[in-house]
Amino acid sequence: MATFPKFRNFVGAGVLASAVLLAFACARRPSSGGLLSADAAQRVYVAPGQYDEFYAFMSGGFNGQIGVYGLPSGRRLKTIPVFSQYPENGYGYSEETKPMLNTSYGFIPWDDTHHPALSQTNGEDDGRWLFINANNTPRIARIDLTRFETDEILEIPNAGGNHGSPFMTSNSEYVVSATRFSVPVPNTDVPISSFKKNFRGQISFIRADQPGKMRVEFQMLMPGFNYDLARAGKGKSEGWFFFSMYNTEQANSLLEVNASQHDKDFVAAVNWKAIEGCAKSGKVKNTTASYSHNFTDEFTRQAKSETITSVPQFEAKDCPGAVYFMPTPKSPHGADVDPTGEYIAAGGKLASVIPVHSFTKLLKAIEDKAYEGEIEGIPVLKYEATLAGEVKNPGLGPLHTEFDGKGYAYTSFFISSEVVKWKLGTWEVVDRVPTYYSIGHLMIPGGGTMKPTPKYLVAMNKITKDRYLPTGPELTQSAQLYDITGDKMKLLLDFPTEGEPHYAQAILASKIKDRQVKFYKLADSKAPMVTRSEKETGLSREGKKVHVRMTAIRSHFSPDNIEGVQVGDTVLFHVTNLEQDWDVPHGFAIMGAQNGELLIMPGETRTLSWVPRKPGVYPMYCTDFCSALHQEMQGYVRVSAPGSNVALSGVTSKGPQPAAKAEAASKKKQ
Repeated sequence: MATFPKFRNFVGAGVLASAVLLAFACARRPSSGGLLSADAAQRVYVAPGQYDEFYAFMSGGFNGQIGVYGLPSGRRLKTIPVFSQYPENGYGYSEETKPMLNTSYGFIPWDDTHHPALSQTNGEDDGRWLFINANNTPRIARIDLTRFETDEILEIPNAGGNHGSPFMTSNSEYVVSATRFSVPVPNTDVPISSFKKNFRGQISFIRADQPGKMRVEFQMLMPGFNYDLARAGKGKSEGWFFFSMYNTEQANSLLEVNASQHDKDFVAAVNWKAIEGCAKSGKVKNTTASYSHNFTDEFTRQAKSETITSVPQFEAKDCPGAVYFMPTPKSPHGADVDPTGEYIAAGGKLASVIPVHSFTKLLKAIEDKAYEGEIEGIPVLKYEATLAGEVKNPGLGPLHTEFDGKGYAYTSFFISSEVVKWKLGTWEVVDRVPTYYSIGHLMIPGGGTMKPTPKYLVAMNKITKDRYLPTGPELTQSAQLYDITGDKMKLLLDFPTEGEPHYAQAILASKIKDRQVKFYKLADSKAPMVTRSEKETGLSREGKKVHVRMTAIRSHFSPDNIEGVQVGDTVLFHVTNLEQDWDVPHGFAIMGAQNGELLIMPGETRTLSWVPRKPGVYPMYCTDFCSALHQEMQGYVRVSAPGSNVALSGVTSKGPQPAAKAEAASKKKQ
């Protein structure tokens, strides 16, 4: 790999091998009868009225969302909108949720999600929160799992691509993020050819243990490499983090060739306890930055956006003992820590082995100063000094490893399209199963924690080809469920997924399902425009702005007919769902609205902004089937020409009601 021709041949051989293996796999595709035996079908069958054993949270990839699936059935339960507008429930369209998508670049209605991470307590998933990254415009989001809603989003400054994120410490003290694309820090106009001089990497430690208060606690500047995946230490390695990285050549063009010149890249061993010590000793300095923090107020249910103008920062070299580089075979993807915290498995995508580092040997190597050099003041340890062992000839294209807590590891192989099971300590392969096809990540419930639940393994595959009915040029995304309770893995189920799932997390349903919020108490609502009964409904005009305080209840809106709106008015429909029962949302939409609908949960108030462009009568209606008379839940808005003398009024159960005077309405709002 030291010369270009050798590298080209290696890559060409890999691509050819991939194509041949895929063709071979398609040709030997098992029939459904052989694959889904009666036993397999029984294992995944969840009878009507029964619940799945696990919630699985799967990244939506380029749709910017999270898909929630039940396991073992593979049934889709919900889509949680995070970084992308979502018409189904008005996320990013309603006035209450729009601020969630604010960034320093403005309103960004899309992003690319990759790595969900559950909050932890004592190294175990606790079911409180789920975090996920935005890869394109760097951000991290918190999802409240009592409501399955995005509550908080923090933009990451000085980052170019947020692929290496979010990764949890064992008591949710920090969510950790690293830049995928090194950029100038601060970002400024410099020649791209000055990459080695001006481009920097960084790792951010984000406080996330209090809802609504996520913040960058400190940011560590690193060499200008590409930073990929990570896991926190646990058990004996508690207080450490392990990050994979590639492009240690610091190339800036044609990375397929130019970032594959070295035999090895690195896994960074990061001592975050030492970093805390540096921060407390004053080595961290606030530097100028501008980034957004968006959060939902728990009392008003309205999102707010604030701009933060500085970030605590320091150079890794200025905190001795904070970072060490462990050489790792080329282009490592995963950097995965076993449940004991002793072993760190790295998947070098261009490697023929799976290297496994030892935390005990890492500490000894540091003590002995077993260095082969340094990079920007960061010691580079000798490969053999930290190596616990190598899994020999496991497959082609290793990516990511999960653990079952019983002494075994499972690694995904993209090129050879398979999952390989191997034994910790002896490093021998004990089983392998094909995937269909080109697996990326894989997941075992709790596989990144101290206490996995080793019942199932989910493979998230990049290619499906002949697995499902064809759907034009793009086929459905795919996941596959394997039984790992025995010595041999057994394929149980294929199920389609939304978007391009990258990673997933799964947790026992018992940790979440009984904690669900069923409705919002009207009496406790502090929404500025809440309307707790039809008596409080009304309309008011403030210049060219019209406020409509409206209620929704089975099966009518109040008011249901509105007149006196003029072309060019901004009409704000503040709709309160009066229901106080579980699973009785109401929808609201009006013809010609240029954003989306509202889906209003019981006891919730949501606002739709509408600007009519021409005179006429516009129907409005409930979009969510709510009762036998759902079709009758409708109304009209009459729009007149600008300057019209048609009085603003609305029809309620008491008949036509005139608009409140602007002054009185303003006082009532205050």
